[in-house]
Amino acid sequence: MSEKISTKWKGNMAFEWEVNGHKIMIDAVEKVGGENRGARPKTFMLASLGGCTAMDVISILKKMKVSDLLEDFNVEVSGELTDEHPKHFISMHVTYLFTPKSGVELPMNKIKKAISLSEERYCGVSEVYRKANVKLTSEIVIL
Repeated sequence: MSEKISTKWKGNMAFEWEVNGHKIMIDAVEKVGGENRGARPKTFMLASLGGCTAMDVISILKKMKVSDLLEDFNVEVSGELTDEHPKHFISMHVTYLFTPKSGVELPMNKIKKAISLSEERYCGVSEVYRKANVKLTSEIVIL
């Protein structure tokens, strides 16, 4: 199995990715010659981790019949970059935010199991980052 994307120059420092038929604009900030017409490419590394683990967790929770107990589910990812060039992520922190439906107590054992399965077995993005020696941490927040 292979994947392929296209990166098309849109002038100055802006580029457009075509990914699975979807177009995504990337650009640099003004201080380095961009026009801030899109997000920075490295930021998508955080988004990739968040999206990968979020899809895993909700898929597993659906199979466990826990997703029906949720009002909302969000994943936030923050990362720390090196100071020296080439700047790269040395750590990333994932926050899993669960909002239960009114009056519902979430089964924490199942939530922890779903997250553990994603982090340790299913999320290919986290596996790549671990192999690149990026320190990965996470926490669960019930809202």
